[in-house]
Amino acid sequence: MTKKKEAKKSGLLYERKNFFKEAPQSEHEEAFKYAKGFKTFLDECKTVRETVAWTEKVLKKHKFTTLDAKAAKDKVYTIFRGKTMAMAILGSEPLSNGCNIVGAHIDTPRIYLKQNPLYEDGPSGMLCGRTHYYGGIKKYQWVSTPLSLHGVVIKANGEIVDISIGEKDDDPVFVIPDLLPHLARKEQYSKSLGDAIDASRLNVVFGGMHDLDKDEKHSLKLYCVKLLNERYGIDENDFISAELELVPAGKARDAGFDGSMVLGYGQDDRICAYTSLTALLANLNAKPKRTMIVYFSDKEEVGSQGNTGAQSVFLQDFVASLLRHKGESDSSTNLRRTIMNSMVLSADVSAAVNPNYPGVHELQNATLFNHGIALSKFTGSGGKSGCNDANAEFVAKVIRIFNQAGVYWQMAELGKVDEGGGGTIAYILANQGAEVIDCGVGLMGMHSLYELCSKADLYNTFKGYKAFLVNN
Repeated sequence: MTKKKEAKKSGLLYERKNFFKEAPQSEHEEAFKYAKGFKTFLDECKTVRETVAWTEKVLKKHKFTTLDAKAAKDKVYTIFRGKTMAMAILGSEPLSNGCNIVGAHIDTPRIYLKQNPLYEDGPSGMLCGRTHYYGGIKKYQWVSTPLSLHGVVIKANGEIVDISIGEKDDDPVFVIPDLLPHLARKEQYSKSLGDAIDASRLNVVFGGMHDLDKDEKHSLKLYCVKLLNERYGIDENDFISAELELVPAGKARDAGFDGSMVLGYGQDDRICAYTSLTALLANLNAKPKRTMIVYFSDKEEVGSQGNTGAQSVFLQDFVASLLRHKGESDSSTNLRRTIMNSMVLSADVSAAVNPNYPGVHELQNATLFNHGIALSKFTGSGGKSGCNDANAEFVAKVIRIFNQAGVYWQMAELGKVDEGGGGTIAYILANQGAEVIDCGVGLMGMHSLYELCSKADLYNTFKGYKAFLVNN
């Protein structure tokens, strides 16, 4: 045995471990079993509102109650505006001693319909819809791919109509047609990749049939609106107060000959939402000393602003409500003390090394598939601009928790220095005084229509969150 191998064996050198090489077969089977539920979650939760509604159903099955309910006890949750939520299992210690929080975001890159979207296109003779993209997307990925339409319509009388078209086998799907390569030389090939498809040309085709009963100017539009009226009871005026999103149609799938990966839309960051939710539920019988909180935020992909983003007062208000529920003071001083005494995992994904583009990573500090949950001491860009930078004591504590629980983990970095960068909600919670570190699953193809994860990393992220939440 070489001296280097001896040093590694003795634990003197850092070496991340490959789950599929090191873990027993029984754990492989657990990882594959766990991924089945995750795929169902991705299929049923393609929007923020759908994710919140799905999560509430699961919580109710496990006897959680709303925090303001008369019957509220130790398992509680709160939903705000239908787009952000927090859930908790109360511990035996005073909440002001601090709590363990795992916070994920549930918004994903997508394409919205504009408020007045429908128009009859003269040159093509088709009914189309104008759109506006959300978050950091590569626009060329969204053309010539099957899309489904999800969202809500708020009618003039206040009635809420849920829309989902394109997910069932007998549903129609929608498409933003691309330009054929034969005619793309001037329109696309002469431009940079980012400019080849202009945002104003991300118009979706909705139909081509005319209303034959009336010879009217807008017979194309009228025909499709009549179909919507028959099915949902809505008219064109209702689009103005609607939130309708185009997302990739179809289900999440196993990937690879070995089925060791999951391919699906919206894994950034719903993969961390699912793992944190299931981690909380796995601790239902733990009888913790410290209160456990899982927080789902909105609007992270556009800066976390707004009344449902992490920069809003929602999470602080939730913690204040928990203080009152436990009979403690909810004064601003005690609330600040509670958050400052808390430990937080900013549950967000990392960029795993892509075999086609390894050069954008500094490989010694990059995330690798199958090596477990990824810890990012900092994100941001350049000289750590716009980031939270977890202190050494907290990094060591989280690693110690993972090691004691047998969690496979690795340190991560979002690309080479000055290559690019990105951010999470970590700095927002750290600004309030909490100990925070980014911690989640490494993905390939992040922000693309179909992101790829390792089942090994998915499973170990669940195990990591579970261990962190219950740590006293």
